[in-house]
Amino acid sequence: QVFLCVTSTLSVAVFRDHFVLEDLVEEMKKQSPALNFGPLQPDGRIAVQGSFPALRKLREFLLLKAKSLSEEDKREGESHQRLRRKLQEHRGATEMRNSVQDTHRETQVVVLDTDIYHYMKAFHPKTLQAADVFISGVTDGDITTVCIQSDSKAGAAQALRAKRMIESSSVELQRILRKERIYFKEPSRAEKQRYKQLCDRLKPRHPGLLLLPYDTHIDAVGTSAAVFGFTEDLKR
Repeated sequence: QVFLCVTSTLSVAVFRDHFVLEDLVEEMKKQSPALNFGPLQPDGRIAVQGSFPALRKLREFLLLKAKSLSEEDKREGESHQRLRRKLQEHRGATEMRNSVQDTHRETQVVVLDTDIYHYMKAFHPKTLQAADVFISGVTDGDITTVCIQSDSKAGAAQALRAKRMIESSSVELQRILRKERIYFKEPSRAEKQRYKQLCDRLKPRHPGLLLLPYDTHIDAVGTSAAVFGFTEDLKR
């Protein structure tokens, strides 16, 4: 399996107070004509399928919309703060300090294929580490959103540098990695344990391979040679 097509379920419910969701979905379709959209569910969820780069652009489009709404709320909050400062000067001074601190906070976002993210964590952990920033990942099915946060001006430059490094590594890993899904013959605990023991025994022979166990199968992620060699060993 090559990383060419991704299916993800997106939730647009957070936009309900600001947009008519049906109109937002139409805007999404115009923004990403290469993607296939399922029906909009009553809870605000919608299934989207297509190439990973196209889906990543759609997620970034929605994140920008969410950020703009957040900034509007922040501006409204700042206007209320100015009013309170006129009424209570000592409280206003405290709120001003907090507001200045908030302006230094920077957040960069990268959307990754979940298997790519796990492989990066396992074999390229330094890509997800940087001085003066905090990097975390939130997984939603096939997609993992990586947030890179900083609390200082110096950290903001580091956050942008870390984002570019993660993006560059992701592109390279997408180019070289393959995935093989190995299903259990039967969904029993004994069968899962048997596969686990086999994988533990074979793993040292394939050091560049990532094994991801699930309830019904195991995903083997690595280069073509590594995946092929492991699956052949497993068959034997």
